[in-house]
Amino acid sequence: MTNTEHGGDTRRGGMNQIVVIGGGVVGMSAAYQAARAGASVSVVDRGDDGQATAAGAGIIAPGTSLRDLPAFLPLATPAVRFYPKLIAQLAEDGETETGYEVCGALHVATDAAEADLLLETLATMRARAAAGVPNLGDVTLLTGAEARSLFPPLADLPGAIHVPDAGRVDGRLLRDALRRAGEKRGVTHVHGTGVPRLAGGRFVGVDVAGRAIPGDALIVAGGAWSRDLADALGAPLPTEPQRGQILHMTMPGVETGGWPIVQGFHSQYLLTFRPDRIVAGATRETGSGFDYRLTVGGTHDVLSQALRVAPGLAGATVREWRIGMRPASPDGNPILGPAPGLDNVFLATGHGPSGLQLGPYSGAIAADLALGKPVALDLTPYAAARFG
Repeated sequence: MTNTEHGGDTRRGGMNQIVVIGGGVVGMSAAYQAARAGASVSVVDRGDDGQATAAGAGIIAPGTSLRDLPAFLPLATPAVRFYPKLIAQLAEDGETETGYEVCGALHVATDAAEADLLLETLATMRARAAAGVPNLGDVTLLTGAEARSLFPPLADLPGAIHVPDAGRVDGRLLRDALRRAGEKRGVTHVHGTGVPRLAGGRFVGVDVAGRAIPGDALIVAGGAWSRDLADALGAPLPTEPQRGQILHMTMPGVETGGWPIVQGFHSQYLLTFRPDRIVAGATRETGSGFDYRLTVGGTHDVLSQALRVAPGLAGATVREWRIGMRPASPDGNPILGPAPGLDNVFLATGHGPSGLQLGPYSGAIAADLALGKPVALDLTPYAAARFG
């Protein structure tokens, strides 16, 4: 967390007109935090199909990740600790419908080979919890029957790890709560394509459909579309869109909201929202470009993985499919910090599959940077300059 705790008005150098390009959870968080600090904030967004926030269902439990990314936990740990503070801030502004809830998680083994890895994985999670990684709690080993008692559609699995403090969030609900709370604090929203203006190597404003919006600082939080914007600023980014296809279903008459998240030794997951919604996802289609389509292969992948782990979902009702374009960086870590060569432009993108987990905190960091506040977190591993 920053030294200013994301809330006090400690602006320096007169930087108080902030422009945010991007209306997902990262951009909305940046705008909200900047407005809470007393800045004048404008958010510019095109509303592109495939916004990752609108498609995603966020698992808020970084200590369960098995990805080999050494820089992930140093950012994810304060990001998840920031969630309760953010939820409290939103409640102060009358926004309580965020979809955030501590519901627990199951890390399941689906065969004997995976079952052999459970004890090692349990030890890793316990070590992370002891080191202060949040949203884990007292992790324990369960039998398959015990796991199925918590998530009834599960198959007869050989075992699972129970993570009692894992949380989840509804991306659309959180984004909309941040937008409404920001508007109450004076944030304005402009629909359209923002074209930044530079003068003397500095950002001075943005043009949107003939309207000129002045700005003392720019936050680029355009998700998978940030690359084109950064290119226009002369600060190229190597991010690529990664398509995710996600299934939302219901089980009428069954209260599923209290069921835990289901993860495992694979990238697919299951999670639930009250009262009876179940989400199964998601594909990770690197190289998809901005091809906003539901595909036969993606449908098969999501359904086969979901039914392999939880065959009891075969009778569920298909509610909708969602498609999101994640902003993926070459090394899997976000891009967060100043844009190279531009001292009043700040980047917050490249979160890949962790956008809802890391996004609100990344947006808050970007707001602090734009306002000239100190940031306690070492941003070197996330700097755009690491790509040369």
